[in-house]
Amino acid sequence: MRNIDHVIVGHNGGAGARTGEVFNPNTGQVQAQVQLGGQADLDKAIAAAQAAQPGWAATNPQRRARVMFAFKALVEKNMDELAHLLSSEHGKVIADAKGDIQRGLEVIEFACGIPPVLKGEYTQGAGPGIDVYSMRQPLGIGAGITPFNFPAMIPMWMFGVAIACGNAFILKPSERDPSVPVRLAELMLEAGAPEGILQVVHGDKEMVDAILDHPAISAVSFVGSSDIAHYVYRRGVEAGKRVQAMGGAKNHGIVMPDADLDQVVADLSGAAFGSAGERCMALPVVVPVGDKTADALREKLIPAIEALRVGVSTDAEAHYGPVVNAAHKQRVENWIQTGVDEGAELVVDGRGFQLQGHEQGFFIGPSLFDRVTPDMQAYKEEIFGPVLQIVRAPDFETALRLPSDHQYGNGVAIFTRNGHAAREFAARVNVGMVGINVPIPVPVAYHTFGGWKRSAFGDTNQHGMEGVKFWTKVKTITQRWPDGGGTGDSAFIIPTMG
Repeated sequence: MRNIDHVIVGHNGGAGARTGEVFNPNTGQVQAQVQLGGQADLDKAIAAAQAAQPGWAATNPQRRARVMFAFKALVEKNMDELAHLLSSEHGKVIADAKGDIQRGLEVIEFACGIPPVLKGEYTQGAGPGIDVYSMRQPLGIGAGITPFNFPAMIPMWMFGVAIACGNAFILKPSERDPSVPVRLAELMLEAGAPEGILQVVHGDKEMVDAILDHPAISAVSFVGSSDIAHYVYRRGVEAGKRVQAMGGAKNHGIVMPDADLDQVVADLSGAAFGSAGERCMALPVVVPVGDKTADALREKLIPAIEALRVGVSTDAEAHYGPVVNAAHKQRVENWIQTGVDEGAELVVDGRGFQLQGHEQGFFIGPSLFDRVTPDMQAYKEEIFGPVLQIVRAPDFETALRLPSDHQYGNGVAIFTRNGHAAREFAARVNVGMVGINVPIPVPVAYHTFGGWKRSAFGDTNQHGMEGVKFWTKVKTITQRWPDGGGTGDSAFIIPTMG
């Protein structure tokens, strides 16, 4: 059986004391084992990072950017291999796997332009003969703890900016689908990054806690569930680290009476069910305004959902593939039952779906609920599967309150032809990322990604200039060069008081 090992400088490989199973979601069979490390493995990675990082930080930004350019080219060259590897462990179809990689590459493209964004500020004559300037310097060693649902994109969101800024980076990917992060680290080394600048350590909570507690790690970036995000944020901050921890989501799509319902249904088919709903920017709640809008939307949604093709991840005609493992399949099906028990109307039931020839695979058919209400637990919590819920709203104000009052505040969308309604909604809704006729409003790489409320802990978002700020610290220098013509007895006056 294939063994997936750490990527640590000087690590000789071989079986460790603890391993985890990596499944093929299409068949339900174990296809590999991943080493689960602990403190000793992290210490070895830290030592290598400490040896490599000062020289990397001293490398001028243009040369660091050239490594990013080379890495981008290598990922593009190996796109098919990476997509199939990702798909085989996660279960998302090849097109989604390539999208996962491409969205990560967009942040690498931003990192290729790192020299100008690292420029500091300069003020000549801040005081008599005094100039003030600032510089952005790397933190030292950063770490990323990433989830199973985007094993290429989210690691690249983190390490692309961190490494381009001059840091060394230690990545702890999900143990459910760890192979692509390992390949990315290998390609970074091939691109010219020094050994020790990007390393991968595998593990579970033991490794996470070791990362959060290690004094040599200056900053930690995390993406996962909200409860774990809160834990990571609290423990990391208590250890004196800079922490950004992105949590769960329950994104809403508001459908105004004037919306193009055919376009809405097409958008919802991808946004709610694409990648089997296993993404924090999925759109699992649709809020039609008025019963007439709701009835018309429901009538169009049912045949569209029934037409979705669920297939193995290599099926080019499949809209989505299996979920990641048996435990997650059971969790999603339990939430469907909870919705039924709470009184929601199950219009389309995806439970019990089996794919011929792959009966042991982790497949779930698409499900649709109607008449879901805000007091239901199935509405309050993140299901993270191919389940769409209709929550009817009588008017615009009620529709606005639903996402604004929800515990999560990651993303939201509004579908309308009314510019005033869209503008009012965007300004007032209590959510971090807003789409106007855009169902999955993930910002482009040179903007920043981040939710509000229990969707994010910490003050700094992912990638873009927020990412640069997170992975660097500002040093400000006030300088004076005496001209040698004085008597030497003049008192220094603070510039702001002179």
